Amino acid sequence: MKRIALSTLSLALLGATSAAHAQNSVTLYGIVDDAFQWVHNADPANNNLYHLQSGNIQGNRWGLKGTEDLGGGLKAIFQLESGFDPNNGKMQQGGRLFGRQAYVGVTQDAYGTLTLGRQYDPLVDMIQPLTADNFFGSMFATPGDVDNNDNSSRTNSAVKYVSPVFSGFQFEGMYAFGGVAGTTGSGQSWGGAATYGTGPFNVAAGYFRMDNANGFAARGGVNPSLANPTGTLPGWSTGATSDATFDGSTINSAYASAKSISISSAAAQYVFGPFTFNARYSFAQYKPDAFSAFSEQEKYQVAGAYVGYQMSPALLLGLGYTYTHGAGDTSSNYHQVAAGADYSLSKRTDIYLMGTYQHASGTQRVDATTTTDAKASVGSYGFQSGTSTQEMVSLGIRHKF
Repeated sequence: MKRIALSTLSLALLGATSAAHAQNSVTLYGIVDDAFQWVHNADPANNNLYHLQSGNIQGNRWGLKGTEDLGGGLKAIFQLESGFDPNNGKMQQGGRLFGRQAYVGVTQDAYGTLTLGRQYDPLVDMIQPLTADNFFGSMFATPGDVDNNDNSSRTNSAVKYVSPVFSGFQFEGMYAFGGVAGTTGSGQSWGGAATYGTGPFNVAAGYFRMDNANGFAARGGVNPSLANPTGTLPGWSTGATSDATFDGSTINSAYASAKSISISSAAAQYVFGPFTFNARYSFAQYKPDAFSAFSEQEKYQVAGAYVGYQMSPALLLGLGYTYTHGAGDTSSNYHQVAAGADYSLSKRTDIYLMGTYQHASGTQRVDATTTTDAKASVGSYGFQSGTSTQEMVSLGIRHKF
């Protein structure tokens, strides 16, 4: 990271105003992660794909974050973070300038941190770090990212509070205003999580709910007859505060018209010498209403396990398994096994090799009137296989600044 210290004198020279003795700092930082990737059964015709894929272990980003000492232990903080694709230079997260994070707030060691803006939800903050995704990213993530384990969703207009750490215990709560006059709950999001850590053991649990906008038209539908497959079906509204968890995967894309998505999640991690063990469980519910293109809620149960081995200070090996079971509207099962190796060339640059295999069975929903045999789709990439299996290999490089 590159740190730029802004003293009172330098701020004055820039024409800014500040308190006489305020201590201010701004940090410029970023990550560039790109890989040569092979995907077997990459499309409905089961063609192979050879291409460059960015953001495999971590999403590409550049950002600014800073603090100002307000006195008495109180500090003002901000963070602006932009996602991009190094292969074409385009901004990610729907083309937003600061689509990854954009918030301002205050923090005090004794009272915690309060922030306002576009932010990660409590499950991403406290539970995702105790899962395989934290070490090897998208290829180890939940199929379809149905439980947001791979950070597919971020939340707008969010108020978040994070407590101090009390003897290893910490909690977090968040509420995002729907912002629709007369219908306060339309598009709102809310949730909370807590974590406890002592020595090598850490555990976390939480709940998060995101609501779609109210009404058929608000969700982008133009044909009031949901039984007519030729009409445009409703989807996840841009008016909802959360981005939802749809990455183009066939696994959950048919449920984009859900009234709400609720996710309960828990994870535990134990570090023993060079070994890291973790296990996780999540329960995601996609609930319909009268304006949804499905009538019975779809429920996904996800169980995962990971073991990492720090073979040397430079080399990390990892093995992960994820089981996903869908039930309710349709019934499906996804078994996914992933292995990876990450080698540090320096403190800021590493190279990695990862491979993943997934097998699907059961049925998936296609649209309001159609179901089909379950198709495989590794992690949160969204490549839509035409068959029950999909394999993926990535050889890449990551640089942090």
